[in-house]
Amino acid sequence: MHSHLHRSLILCTLSSSSSRFALPPSSNSLSTMASSSLTLPSISLHKQLPFNASSSDSLRIRSLRPRNPDRSRVFMTSVSVGSQALVNDSLFSDYSPTSAFLFPGQGAQAVGMGKEAQNVPAAAELYKKANDILGFDLLEICINGPKEKLDSTVISQPAIYVTSLAAVELFRVRDGGQQIIDSVDVTCGLSLGEYTALVFAGAFSFEDGLKLVKLRGEAMQEAADAAKGAMVSIIGLDSEKVQELCDAANQEVDEADKVQIANYLCPGNYAVSGGVKGVEAVEAKAKSFKARMTVRLAVAGAFHTSFMEPAVSRLEAALAATEIRTPKIPVISNVDAQPHADPDTIKKILARQVTSPVQWETTVKTLLTKGLKKSYELGPGKVIAGIVKRMDKSAVIENVGA
Repeated sequence: MHSHLHRSLILCTLSSSSSRFALPPSSNSLSTMASSSLTLPSISLHKQLPFNASSSDSLRIRSLRPRNPDRSRVFMTSVSVGSQALVNDSLFSDYSPTSAFLFPGQGAQAVGMGKEAQNVPAAAELYKKANDILGFDLLEICINGPKEKLDSTVISQPAIYVTSLAAVELFRVRDGGQQIIDSVDVTCGLSLGEYTALVFAGAFSFEDGLKLVKLRGEAMQEAADAAKGAMVSIIGLDSEKVQELCDAANQEVDEADKVQIANYLCPGNYAVSGGVKGVEAVEAKAKSFKARMTVRLAVAGAFHTSFMEPAVSRLEAALAATEIRTPKIPVISNVDAQPHADPDTIKKILARQVTSPVQWETTVKTLLTKGLKKSYELGPGKVIAGIVKRMDKSAVIENVGA
């Protein structure tokens, strides 16, 4: 999405403090599902198997011996049907987070990223594997640009994915890094970053994740080319007011140009996405709804709306052919701000993600409310750290780049 998330982060600081911890509109069933997790009893789930990048032909998940096996083991609730095991999708619903790895989404990319990773063999190996899968020199574009090429949807998505997992390897070799990785008990990522989080949690391999991310970027670009859409950030309103603004704009445009909230980013900053005429109507009406400002985003199209529907079938087919395992720790979904354990459910949610609003504000609020002690943003940029700090100035978060 080019630099829209970075710009949105800056604008978060301009947002009204009265919208602190604002949730998406109650009419949104997804937000209702997400907020319900706050009332669940808490048990502690601990990580067993973190992401490991080895120099072998196939990246694998390293099995760690927990210091206290009884405390650390995640008990899988499943029943066997034929040769398949049905996993209880609510396995992680009572998660109690203490340490989180958070991964950035499109917009965090910057020319020069990946250079530091070349000093760590396991991190450098990821770029070599990526070049073979992608068919072009990803590292060259990451380090030297040009910016316009790196910012394109089809390149920025794999670039951020690889660089974020390279950051994990840089973190691993630093003093005490492996011990912290072993202690991480929840992970999530912003839009694209959800794929990175799933790899870190052992749900699928680095290679399979990269193939999915490559296809996702291509499919989203093709969908954007097929239908002219736009996105705009609304600054200074709570989510209910932004929904009212969208409703008012939609009364003036045809069905094909209707808009919706596409990204619940942080309090007072919500991205609206849809047809160009609908976005223009939102911009024209924003002042009358007392918005502080609107900022048109430099994106390829109307991401996280029905405009991306053409991308869904391609993603569904690719996901169906991909082996996905139950994550070893909770991975919070962008679609409903909930962790999911059943591989088939995860596949369905990843396919829906490109047409569904990103529930990032609810995700961060839930983590903080559930008692998260410290988090780490792994990958390029500092977008996520800014959002977390916007939601709780006392929150402890560290950036780990590559």
